[in-house]
Amino acid sequence: MRNLVVLFIHFIATLARLLGPGGARYIVAESLLLKHQLLILNRSRHRSPSLSASDRILAGWLTLWLRPTRLLRSAIVLKPSPLLGLHQALCRQKYRTLFSSNRRRKPGPKGPSAELVHAVVEMKQRNPRWGCPRIAEQIALAFNLRIDKDVVRRILAQHYWPGGDAAGPSWLTFLGHTKDSLWSTDLFRCESATVRTHWVLVVMDQYTRRIIGFGVHAGTVDGIALCRMFNRAIRGQRWLPKYLSSDHDPLYKFHHQWQANLRILEVTDIKTVPYVPLSHPFVERLIGTIRREYLDHMLFWTSADLENKLLTFKTYYNHNRTHQSREGQTPDMPVSRPVANLRSFRWEPHCRGLYQTAVAA
Repeated sequence: MRNLVVLFIHFIATLARLLGPGGARYIVAESLLLKHQLLILNRSRHRSPSLSASDRILAGWLTLWLRPTRLLRSAIVLKPSPLLGLHQALCRQKYRTLFSSNRRRKPGPKGPSAELVHAVVEMKQRNPRWGCPRIAEQIALAFNLRIDKDVVRRILAQHYWPGGDAAGPSWLTFLGHTKDSLWSTDLFRCESATVRTHWVLVVMDQYTRRIIGFGVHAGTVDGIALCRMFNRAIRGQRWLPKYLSSDHDPLYKFHHQWQANLRILEVTDIKTVPYVPLSHPFVERLIGTIRREYLDHMLFWTSADLENKLLTFKTYYNHNRTHQSREGQTPDMPVSRPVANLRSFRWEPHCRGLYQTAVAA
């Protein structure tokens, strides 16, 4: 009897709401909300209710038609968060529409400019073996515009499609602290277009990573030829270092000629750890750079031809090629360098067009 009285009271209250202004809309919204929650409960009997995006949107839209006093009673599995979430989404859409410069795009950072994207992509096209850190350093050197390597990576991933021969190995520069007056020297061998063996002696400043010079000799190297190669590599230098680092190559064992030559120049020879190439890292790295970035992409005929081409690479390496160990600077960094503009610049070729860097127009 009591249940019938309660049911009759609910019937009278529902009929009064239905006959009142806006009552039909209120009753339909509450009924649909309750049925929607029952469907959610039946869908997740053995676990906690999982609301999808459509569930949240429908529940948030239906709660707009309910009175605040009935919202708490009608919410079986739902909370006021759908309504709040819908309200926040509407607010974001409002301010996006009002304050966005471009109605089709979201507000906030728009990414790199079109000029920067064009410069990065063209630099990669002209120098396909350069990686993202190298391109970021060259952009900073040419335009005085600091750019992160990840920004370069995202630009290339979206705007650059490499060709079949653009892939190349990436590499990192060794870091270390060296003495201010220390040079390193080492020998490597290369073959001419006629497959004749040529020996190259490279000398570098270990503090500035600057190439001092090259000495080239065709054929077998003896003590006299080694001294002649070293003297030719250091010709034109205003000062000589206190120490010269070299490995345990048998060619340096010509004590009479090699040691006498160093004594005349007043240079002390320092030997590396035997059978440990990492104890002589910078010049070893330089030889690998010369091979990968230059000698593997050109041919030479004679010793004079090889020496002229190595001197061309020396100019590019010392004045235009950036180095991670020097924080993106070149070994011979000038006091003042004209800053290029992204809207007006030109490309300067190096090593007979093998590499091209951006400079002020």
